[in-house]
Amino acid sequence: MADDTHPEPLTWVRAAPDDEEGPGPWIEIAFGPADTVHLRTTDDPDNVVTTTHVKWEAFVLGVRAGEFDHFVEGVGGAGGADNPGHPPS
Repeated sequence: MADDTHPEPLTWVRAAPDDEEGPGPWIEIAFGPADTVHLRTTDDPDNVVTTTHVKWEAFVLGVRAGEFDHFVEGVGGAGGADNPGHPPS
């Protein structure tokens, strides 16, 4: 998918489970020129967050190391007290 809202053409890659059907919303990522990494969600594609490749790699390493696991404790669609990293549904 190309994005017309940025000066450089970006190719977006959707982060969705292989067996998942439907529109999401999903997170999409695009690697741009000059060490840029762009993130957006499929339900709001005009809202793009841009960071650097170094910061993206640090984030990915943190996810792999479990540094953000507390945000998804008890995930199963529930929010609030059972899921302290997310607001109630």
